[in-house]
This record gives sequence, C-alpha cells and structure tokens, in this order.
Amino acid sequence: MSGYKLLAQRIGLLGISNVLFNISGIILLPLLTKSLSVENYGIWVQVGVTVGLLPILINLGLSNSMIRYLAAEKKREGIQEGFYSITITILFSSLIVTACFLLLSDQIAGILFNNNLFVSRMLPIIILLECLNTNVLTFFRTMHQIKRYSLFQVAKTYLNVALVGFFVVSGYDIFGAMIGLLISTAVSFLVMTFLVVYEIGFKIPKFNKLREYFAFGLPTLPGNLSWWVTSSSDRYIIGIFLGSAFVGYYQPAYVLGNIITMFSAPMQLFLPAALSKYYDEGRVPDVESVLSNSMKYFLALAIPSTFGLSLLSKPLLTILSTSEIASTGYLVTPFVASSALLAGSITIFSHVIIIQKKTNLIGLTWAMAAVVNIGLNLIFVPLIGILGAAITTLLAFLIAFMMMARYSRKYLPFNIDIRFISKSLMASVVMSVLILLLDPIGICEVFATVGICAGVYLFILFLLGGFDRREMEFFKELFRL
Repeated sequence: MSGYKLLAQRIGLLGISNVLFNISGIILLPLLTKSLSVENYGIWVQVGVTVGLLPILINLGLSNSMIRYLAAEKKREGIQEGFYSITITILFSSLIVTACFLLLSDQIAGILFNNNLFVSRMLPIIILLECLNTNVLTFFRTMHQIKRYSLFQVAKTYLNVALVGFFVVSGYDIFGAMIGLLISTAVSFLVMTFLVVYEIGFKIPKFNKLREYFAFGLPTLPGNLSWWVTSSSDRYIIGIFLGSAFVGYYQPAYVLGNIITMFSAPMQLFLPAALSKYYDEGRVPDVESVLSNSMKYFLALAIPSTFGLSLLSKPLLTILSTSEIASTGYLVTPFVASSALLAGSITIFSHVIIIQKKTNLIGLTWAMAAVVNIGLNLIFVPLIGILGAAITTLLAFLIAFMMMARYSRKYLPFNIDIRFISKSLMASVVMSVLILLLDPIGICEVFATVGICAGVYLFILFLLGGFDRREMEFFKELFRL
C-alpha cells in the first residue's frame, strides 16, 4: 500500500470516528438540558471544563514526547521503556493533584460547583482515570494503531453517553451524571490498559530517557495550558461573574459552533506522528504536500459549516436544548464557529513547529492568546454577558492564528490555495442566501435545508473547479476503509 493511500485511509478512519465523537455531544445535549435545571447543567459543564484542564497539567507534556520519540521506535524494549517511564510519571503526578483536589474540595465546590460537595469530591478520581486513559490512547496513536484508537475513542464516548444519559433520564440528576461518567472512565481504563500490557508486556522502567522526554514535552505545557485558557476558561469566568445558569445558556451554543473542530481533529491526532516520520526520513516534499492538502480539505468543510451553523443557530438550539437556552445563546454560535475555523487552521500550521522541535513557539503563541482572552473576558463578560465571552474567544484565536501562520511560514512554507478559498467562500455565500430564503423552523425543515444546502455548495464548488482529478482520487482513498 502506498504511503499516501495509507495516510488517506488513516485520516479517513479518524475522520469518521471524530464525526461520531462530536455527534455524541449533540446526542447528550438534549438529554441533559431537558432533564437538568439550567443551574445543574451549568455545574456539569464546569465538570467537563475541569476534566479538560487538569490532564493538561498532570501529563506534563509527556504525551507529546511519546508521539515524537516512540513513533519510529522498532525495538520492544525501547517501547516498553518509553511507555512505562511516561505512564508511571503521569500516575505519580496524578496522585499528587488528586490529593490536593480532595483537600481543597470544599473551597472548589463553592467556587465552581455551586457548593455541590458530591461533585467536587468525585471529580478528582475521574480526573486521575482520565489522565491514564489519555496516555493509553496516545500510545495507540503513536504506534499507528488507528483502528484500535478510533474504536476505543468511539466506544468510550458512547459508553459515557449511554450511562450518563440513563442515570439523568432516570431522575438521578447531576449525581447520576457523575456516577455514569465515573463508570465509563473506569471501564475504558481497565480494558485499554489490559490490551497494552498484553501487547508489549510489563517492564519496570529505568527512566533513563525521562530527561529527554521532559526537555521536549515540558515546553509544550504552557502552550497546551494556554490553549485551554483560550478555548475553555470563559466558562469559569462566566460562572464566577454571572452564575452557573449562564454557563448553562452559553454551553449549548458553544457546543454547536465547536462542531467544526471535528474536521481538524483527525489531522491533529494522526499527522504529528506521520509528519515526524516523513521529516526524519528526509521526505520534506511529502511533508509539504500533506500539509497543503490537509489545509485545503479542512477549509472545504469548515468554511460552509461556519456559514451554515451561524445562520441556523437558533432553530438548531431550539431542537437540541430549550427555547429559553436558544433565545439567550444563539448569537454565541457564529463567533464560536469562526473561532473553530481558525483553530483548525492553527492546528495544521502548528505541525510545522512540532517537527522542527520549536515547541516553545507554540507555547508563546497560546500564552499571548490566553492573556488576551482572560483580560478581555474580565472586561466584557460583566458588561455584555455571554456574548462578550464569545467575541473575546474569536479575538484570541485570531491573534493565535496570525502568530502561528507567521512562524510556520518562516520554517517550512507550504502551498495554501487562495483560489480555492475564494471559490469556497463564493459557494458558501450562495448557500447562505438559500438558507435565508428557506428560513426553516422545526427539525424536519432544518435537516432538509442542511441536506439541500450541502448539495448546492458541493455542486457550485465543482462547477468552479474546486478539485482536480488527482484530488478526487485522494478523496476516494480517504473513504475506502
């Protein structure tokens, strides 16, 4: 199998799994918003934000080191040494953070969870398991076990949806949601860990490369943390200034706009290992080609989705949540969707920085965006509420985009098809006019409009010559799994 064919199939498989992953959030959204009070839904959102934050700190950038250094490792002993030295280090740091979280659970409950002690005391155990789950999933990515990675990502996600949804709909409220999350996280950890140990065996590591792993991974920590600040800290600020109910109003619109990230997720997950391998083998033209094609295909999907989600935000939110949430939060979606488009482009640019081992630049970029995000949120959220948080998010991602594009073009410039972007924008504008004319209301009309407009967009794009024959062959390989 050719390298491009294999790459296309792996990205296609990750694309399908990430579509399923993002759809799961949409499936769970109405179950939660229609079964929980707005305040308790806001608490659930804060749980998710916290679960997104602490693994970033606890993993100490070592997941990035695993991808960078073990992807090309052929010897079983080398894989064992790398995996177990990283895993034990992460376990140790997880236990420290878990203990601190438990000691401060009363204070944390008051600040984040509306004084819900049950949530604040159960959450550290979930976070510990989630850190280890993330580490094992990273191992599958590193070893190019894309089918296994995709299977467990989807299985873990839908087990969580099933259990959380069951307990909430059964009337157990936020307590049931936390129990469902704990069970799904624990089951995933046990199954995945068993498979890894069965595959590579167990070995007590010597930690002789840990300094090298930290040298690469730790500089990525400020970047990862700043990414979280840029994309998620607004939920904390909204909760502190406006209360958990407004977090509940904000989150569904954010989830809807953030769907666009599913188009860049396959590249974010798989390309670092693949591009590192190409670059280390001296195949720089292949690196440039993959980056160029990745940007083009991402924008082909992200640009029309940004237009469509922005215009259909209110009817979609009415279907997925409640009319109260939809009328309060629908203006958030256009800003979040635009931010997600920029975030996907940033992801592709950042691969250049990663293979050049200039990870400090990623940290600098996201640190700048994070400072802007927090500073403006502290000003705008008290003044104009959740819309201020959405505007601030877009401005922060715009700054990160400009900085990352500049760094990327400096070290390894690759072709960006401006003519194609223009064609995609033209097709998206025509599609948007059709949405305004149809003005759909209700689930049947909305989904019919989505189908019609997707067809119109693709038809116009192909009429304009958006893709050539070679690229059409690439698409065929992408979905021939």
